[in-house]
Order: sequence, then structure tokens, then C-alpha cells
Amino acid sequence: MTIGAGDGPGGPDRRGVDDGNGLPGPFADALASYEVFLRSERGLSPHSVRAYVGDVKSMLDHATRARVAQVGDLDVAVLRSWLARLSSTGRSRATLARRAAAARSFTAWAERTGRAADDPGRLLGTARVPRELPDVLRADEAGSLLEQAWAQAAAGDPVPLRDVAMLEVLYATGVRVAELCGLDRDDLDPSRRVVRVLGKGDRERVVPLSVPAVEATDAWATSGRPALAGPASGEALFLGARGRRIDPRTVRRVVHRVLRGLPGAPDLGPHGLRHSAATHLLEGGADLRSVQELLGHATLTTTQIYTHVSVERLKAAYEQAHPRA
Repeated sequence: MTIGAGDGPGGPDRRGVDDGNGLPGPFADALASYEVFLRSERGLSPHSVRAYVGDVKSMLDHATRARVAQVGDLDVAVLRSWLARLSSTGRSRATLARRAAAARSFTAWAERTGRAADDPGRLLGTARVPRELPDVLRADEAGSLLEQAWAQAAAGDPVPLRDVAMLEVLYATGVRVAELCGLDRDDLDPSRRVVRVLGKGDRERVVPLSVPAVEATDAWATSGRPALAGPASGEALFLGARGRRIDPRTVRRVVHRVLRGLPGAPDLGPHGLRHSAATHLLEGGADLRSVQELLGHATLTTTQIYTHVSVERLKAAYEQAHPRA
């Protein structure tokens, strides 16, 4: 027997009802419950939740056009035809892999919650996506970036003080931009030179801070933050110009702006500083598991890409310098 969203945990039966998002009632109910699951139980960031929900809605839209209206009637043929349609519109392999992962997550959740008798996503395979090596700064470029930021902060104005503190923390710790924006004042422990970071899936880790990062955050906290703080600041460590917790877009603009002043440096965002920090740690002799802990990667496989970055940089230097390369 088919189990629909309205017959199971999703609430009263609403077959055929359009919920305002173009989906039949059972699909709309299931999608709303799935969004709550992603946010509350998996603890995903708002950005990740939007991405998953958007991908699953696309899949359910396709299923609706295929005259499927119950979650329990989804099968692997529907999933494959959805991916095939996306492929025919020129979607990249990376995008298709992400969409397939979202579909598998949804169908597995539907089986666990009794909305479907089985999980068709188990039968859904996707092509392996080759991992591209990230662009990174050289160590001297990272040093020049930070020297330039310190020079801009020399006058003691609050925004440049904030910017140099953010850049020092990003490069010292390799934190994600969302993790940086989520820092509160009491997450810093200057005496021990560490910062407490809340990462993906609400996993907490403690990350070392460099001496310059401690000096920069202290200057910001004592001379910069009070000038921007207001009623909406709360305990946020880094603030925007209007006194609210800083947002990732502002951090990205800061990184791009400072990097534009470095001739020949790649145009990177905050994630580029994360890549650079990990690469420079490995090049300096840090072991892979320590870097994994620092970055908050769930698996060592994710961290291993930085060993490839280091090898590629070594090969490039060899080919440039060796007379018989």
C-alpha cells in the first residue's frame, strides 16, 4: 500500500490540494516536514537548508509532471528521468551530483518516517565528479595581504580594525566564513590563544589562534567594536557598520577588496584563505589529522585535497626552477 504524506506523520490527507508552491498537498506537506528535519535535527545552516529544499522541490515538481502525487509512489525511474532532464539543460556534473545527493537524502528520510515503504534513492547512482584543486595564496602573498590590512588599520578607525581582525582570524584558523560570522565575544580565549567555533551540524571545536590574530582581535575589541556597537549587537564578535552581527557578504567584500591591492595574487574569497591556511600548515609540516581537526572536516578524505595542492605547487616550482624539467 502506498503511504502518502497525509496518511503518515505529515498530517491530514490533502490529495490534489495545491499548497501555493505548485506541489500537490502530500508533496507540500512532506517538503515542509523535511525542511524542519534539516534545520532542527541535522542542524544544517540556513544556506544548506535552502539548497536541499530547492533541489528536492525541483525533483517533486518533475514527479508531479510525471503524474506522481504521493511520496510513496516515487521510484528510481522518476529520479533518473529528473536527473536526465537536468543534464539535457546543460547542468554540470557537480550540480547533478548535488541534486542526486539531495534526492537520496529525501527518499531515505521518507522511508525512515513512514512516508514511503522503501527507498528508491538507494538505486540512484551518480558519476564521480573530479575534485578541482582550489586556488591558494603563496605564504608570502598571505603575509603581504595581512601587512596591507594592518597598514590600513594603523589610524585606529573601527572598520579597518575589524577587517584586519577578521582576516587574521580567517588565515590563522581556517574557519568558514559562516563560522567567523557566528563568533561571539566569549568564544575568544586570548590567554590560551584559542577560539571556540561552532561548525557544520552544530559540531563544536576549539582552534588555536596566532599571536597576530590575538593582537588584532584585542585591538578590535577594545578600540573598534565599541564605536560600532548598538542595541542590536548582542554578543556578536564582529559587527557591520550598522552595529549588527556581520554577514558573510560583507566579509567576502573585505577579502576581495584587500586582495585587489596585491599584484598577481589570485582573486579569492574567505574560503580561499581557508584553503591557503590548510595548505601552508601541511607545507610547514603539520600532519593531516591535525589539519582535519582544525578545519572541522567530518572525514579525512575531505582534508586530503590539500596534500594534492601541495604536490601541485611543488611540481610547478620544480618545472620553473629545474634546468632539465
